[in-house]
Amino acid sequence: MTQTDRDALLDAALIHVPFEGMNDLALAAGARDIGMDAALIRVHFPHGGADLAAAYHRRADRALREALAATPPEGRFRDRVAEAVWRRLQLSDPELVRAGAATLALPQNATLAARLVWETADVIWTALGDRSQDVNWYSKRATLSAVISASVLFWLGDESEDEAETRAFIDRRIDGIMSIETVKARLRRLPGASRLADATLGWIRAPRDRALPGRAR
Repeated sequence: MTQTDRDALLDAALIHVPFEGMNDLALAAGARDIGMDAALIRVHFPHGGADLAAAYHRRADRALREALAATPPEGRFRDRVAEAVWRRLQLSDPELVRAGAATLALPQNATLAARLVWETADVIWTALGDRSQDVNWYSKRATLSAVISASVLFWLGDESEDEAETRAFIDRRIDGIMSIETVKARLRRLPGASRLADATLGWIRAPRDRALPGRAR
């Protein structure tokens, strides 16, 4: 794939992030490195550091989508979900993630931060074959988003060999999801449960264009 000017600026700016932070300073330094007119920075990253963080996050999501398609995880379903979350972490640099998290933690970026995690959850569920079209489309992604967020925080502080503690943490959190899904399945088998669910939540449908929470950037 041909590298665009935006990709080139992203690559150049990321080199400066460990020193400057995920912000306009990194973008300006990156533009200088590749000889880009500073006026073009806002063309490619109109929201500055927030767009830089989002671009880095979404690049890893694209890489995860391709990796899961090329080499699908094997084993039990809970193992496949855990493996997908683990692979996503391995596609990220901890230092860049810390810098991105600091930028996305700002109040004005809260919606974007939530959207990015949701997008990652959607990549994983879609790659693993989820075809839900009702409220489950939302509940699955919301639940996995919480697991991803918690796993990232744990991973950033993990000093264990080969990050083994992070892998164990992911496994525990995925086990929690599977327990919830088991309870939900049992409840659906109760007399009248299906009719009640249809009456109360049956109108909810997955978005046709897979629109996700938060403003696109």
